[in-house]
Amino acid sequence: MEPVWARSERAQKAFALVRALQDAFQEGLERVAEEAGMPQRFVRIQWLREGGRFGGGERAYTADGPAYGRGAINVSQVQYEDDPARPLASATAISTIIHPAHPRCPSVHIHISYTEPKEGRGYWRLMADLNPALEVPEETEMFAERLAKAAPQHLARAKEEGARYFWIPALGRHRGVFHFYLEQHREADFEAELALARAVGEAATSGYLDVLAHALSEAKERAPTDEERRAQLAYHTLYFFQVLTLDRGTTAGLLVHADNDLGILGSLPPRVDRTLLASWRARMPEAQRPLLDAILAALPEEDAPVVDEATKQRLADALRAFYRAHPEALDLQAKASTPPPTIANHLGRRA
Repeated sequence: MEPVWARSERAQKAFALVRALQDAFQEGLERVAEEAGMPQRFVRIQWLREGGRFGGGERAYTADGPAYGRGAINVSQVQYEDDPARPLASATAISTIIHPAHPRCPSVHIHISYTEPKEGRGYWRLMADLNPALEVPEETEMFAERLAKAAPQHLARAKEEGARYFWIPALGRHRGVFHFYLEQHREADFEAELALARAVGEAATSGYLDVLAHALSEAKERAPTDEERRAQLAYHTLYFFQVLTLDRGTTAGLLVHADNDLGILGSLPPRVDRTLLASWRARMPEAQRPLLDAILAALPEEDAPVVDEATKQRLADALRAFYRAHPEALDLQAKASTPPPTIANHLGRRA
């Protein structure tokens, strides 16, 4: 069955935007890898929301190659225009995470989404953050400059909100080195909002491609050292920890439906350090410790387990079970000044 997409003109324009960003980013990632002598392709995988009745999506995915350890570019549109019981008309998004194989190449996370309720105005969520295991200040500046040019009037607020959202209290540090985040953002009119979303999306994707090309040109001249690989594994473990214990978007996606668990957890890195992950338990709020226990139980019994598709499914099930049993733990998740309403709406409680 073909997915039934939203009829709303605004949702259609948002969907066209995120699809164009997906196509351009995939082409760029494949081109940069080819030019570096590390060819690696993405494959497209479709998923359906309740058989396509309420939309669905498509993710471009790659793994375990010479350039990318994990890479996912997810585009989706879920719509409930003909379901009177739902207050949501549609939600349209691109969410992408790229974890390069080489430790000296930074990961990136980019999210652009438009949510349209049946009553009231729609709003945007715009995110872009650079996540190196080994920071190269020149590359951080390259990425930051692109976002600054795309949204100069919003940059200060976006950086402040990003720094708040990506802070990991248990570890006393941030995930990533540069954060751009606007939550429930609106402009004077929809066309202005669409233009800003396009500018931010294009700046983040093209800026990362420039950073990646620079990093690969430097990295391919020298094989990674053992120390660099350890640093990458430690950082991937931190990324994994933040996504599964703090990230509201990930949790909301898993709680709302189970049609795209592998896509939602496409942000997870290829491997984690089990011992390091377990060591953070004592630093967590007591209410979150059972969540980490469930995450550890879902991982294979290895020192550096691979986060494969079977593991992702176990992790998705573990997070759903935990938050359904302990919805109060949602209060411990990451917050910006304006927390997204998705989880609260789903569980019928204040998040």
